[in-house]
Amino acid sequence: MTHDDASHAMLARIADALDRLAPRQPPGASPDAADAFVWHADNGALSAVKTVSRIDIVLLRGVDRARDTLLDNTRRFAAGLPANNALLWGARGTGKSSLVKAVHAAIVQEKPGALALVEIHREDLPSLPRLLATLSGSARRFLLFCDDLSFDAGDASYKSLKAVLEGGLEGRPDNVLFYATSNRRHLMPREMIENERSTAIHAGEAVEEKVSLSDRFGLWLGFHALDQDTYFAIVEGYARRASIKIDPNQLRAEANEWAVTRGSRSGRVAWQFVQELAGRYGCRLDALRG
Repeated sequence: MTHDDASHAMLARIADALDRLAPRQPPGASPDAADAFVWHADNGALSAVKTVSRIDIVLLRGVDRARDTLLDNTRRFAAGLPANNALLWGARGTGKSSLVKAVHAAIVQEKPGALALVEIHREDLPSLPRLLATLSGSARRFLLFCDDLSFDAGDASYKSLKAVLEGGLEGRPDNVLFYATSNRRHLMPREMIENERSTAIHAGEAVEEKVSLSDRFGLWLGFHALDQDTYFAIVEGYARRASIKIDPNQLRAEANEWAVTRGSRSGRVAWQFVQELAGRYGCRLDALRG
């Protein structure tokens, strides 16, 4: 054996040893394997989610119109009928993402296996074409969900989403619908819009491409800060479902104090308060899950 042959043999043994030491990448889940998934762009695979963190839809208060509209839109899509992409926008903690997950749970309960929820993170939007190629080969229907969607200056990843929603050569597959939540109605900060308009040769044209992204959502559902009565109704509904035995007047007083210390009233604040309360009273929150 020559010196070169010995070197090649040694390198081959080293490579084999490294392959054995390196953890094998688990295969991606089949699109038919579960009712909920998370998309991982790094390895282009779906990861099945056994238990989705969500609230029962009947416990969501103050969002009646948005709930009914989104539920009807999703129900049509699950039945194979035309439906619109939806943008849920508005104040923080008002139930936008909770509503999406609750609506999905309601549809699956009505028609098991009819609709799968797939979460994609905002930073993974450039991988959308790969994800759609994975989903388009399945016979089932998919609700693509991106939470807290927004874009800052210099961020060009919105172009991937824009082509998928409408206008691209292939566009969105018939078995895929896209829902997104955002604190911004136009998905970009107001100061950025105003700055680009003020420096553009033709005012408005500089931001037309980015602003038109939100126009590609057929449904715009607004979420706003809760009034006190709605906030109390949410807290009382949670406490009742969790079987927390507490005087109603004390419950309201503590809930109000909790909101004051947080500086806001919202579904998220109500949930955080009930978590603290349930812990003190030794109660579990399993009954609140959708």
